[in-house]
Amino acid sequence: MGRFLYGVVRSMVVVMVLILMVVCVNGNSIGVNWGTQATHPLPGDILVQMLKDNGITKVKLFEPDEYALKALGKSGIEVMIGIPNDLLASLSTDMKSAENWVSKNLSSYVSSHGVNVRYVAVGNEPFLKTLNGTYDAMTLPALQNIQSALIKAGLASQVKVTVPLNADVYETSSDVPSGGDFRSDISDLMLKIVKFLNDNACPVTINIYPFISLYNDPNFPADYAFFDGFSSPLDDNGKTYTNVFDANYDTLVWSLEKNGYSNMSIIVGEVGWPTDGDNNANPTTARRFNQGLVSHLSGGKGTPMRPSGPIDVYLFSLIDEDDKSILPGNFERHWGIFNYDGTPKYQLNLGLTKVGSLIPPKGVEYLAKKWCVLSSTANLSDPQVVSSVSYACGNADCTSLGYGTSCSNLDAQGNISYAFNMYYQEQNQQDKACQFPNGISTVTTKDPSAGTCRFIVQIKSDAGSKAISSAGPGSGSGSRSCSVKAAAANLLFFMVIIVITIL
Repeated sequence: MGRFLYGVVRSMVVVMVLILMVVCVNGNSIGVNWGTQATHPLPGDILVQMLKDNGITKVKLFEPDEYALKALGKSGIEVMIGIPNDLLASLSTDMKSAENWVSKNLSSYVSSHGVNVRYVAVGNEPFLKTLNGTYDAMTLPALQNIQSALIKAGLASQVKVTVPLNADVYETSSDVPSGGDFRSDISDLMLKIVKFLNDNACPVTINIYPFISLYNDPNFPADYAFFDGFSSPLDDNGKTYTNVFDANYDTLVWSLEKNGYSNMSIIVGEVGWPTDGDNNANPTTARRFNQGLVSHLSGGKGTPMRPSGPIDVYLFSLIDEDDKSILPGNFERHWGIFNYDGTPKYQLNLGLTKVGSLIPPKGVEYLAKKWCVLSSTANLSDPQVVSSVSYACGNADCTSLGYGTSCSNLDAQGNISYAFNMYYQEQNQQDKACQFPNGISTVTTKDPSAGTCRFIVQIKSDAGSKAISSAGPGSGSGSRSCSVKAAAANLLFFMVIIVITIL
């Protein structure tokens, strides 16, 4: 009997340890941002199964994307749905608009599709300094109206409101976290929002980007952006900071404490590292940061100000988005821990599965293994070369070209071929998409990938790209949905690259 009881107790202890391990990993609750600005998104059912296979139980959407929400139905995955800033004006002034938004984008998916919506993110970084106060007067009323609409719909106990904020909403007067407080020009507004969130048991959501700190400031100490040691740790009255993530997070904690909200829940809505488009963005640095972050948070560990945790984070992001604006930088299309087709970019253990590495999706279908490249008979001095590259990069993603990028090893012919192929693949390998003027392009079945530069073969997608324009390459017309400014910036950058390499 004693041996039997010992066995039972031992089994219970083992089970409890396993449960605690899961709680410790998920105590810091790692989710992902699922961006949908891709010309060829993975089929929703495949992507949701990939989330499940990787143990990811939380996703954040930047808008109520029908394609994504229907796929998430009955999956059990917790969802945060964003409201774009351009809707704040109507939501702030018209209660009926708020009720209609909740009815259309929440209630219907919760009741009809079984989507597990847990948060509504009202706006996205609406108080950025660069926005010059555009949304300052709208955000709080919109937040209040959405909350009232949730109450009316009977969803307020399940769905909480929040406002994803950029870390520039607070600052420190002493270069250490304890000097933190909300930015003086929006301090009163921030305190009203924090009070409203606190009164309704809702969290503060903050986006923290050490990569941007490094990108914007060439003198920023690179090792301070990561989690594996910093030679000059910051001492804040006995609290030691060896990485900027903890220091940034605790600056917010101090800002809340100083204003009487020491127990506010905090969600890190976005944090991550890109893999391309900048010399500091590559799979090695991305793995160093993301694995360091996961390990840093493992076991429910927190920050010096909140050492016991937990910290809820949403990695930015799940998958690359080739249709995002590149106004902030060419790296914007390369934040995913997975490539456009769901293949893992690097070895990453999220601590959410027994496998210990990212699991690719099953059932992804590709187009034929063929590529569009510069013809061997093409003359680089042909004026059609420059105009054709201009057209290709104005209508497809060329952000892997340039200094310090994955395709920086290419010569002039390689750069041109890469541009041609990206356009060809975006246009679903239609014959006309590889018929650039004067016969300067040709289709090949030999993979032109070289070194770290991958010439992609596009996936088949239910929500595939727009059809090729009737005029075809070289006509000057385009089919891309990106903004004029983004396209212009894209073209200017890549034309410089191509011209330099040709010369």
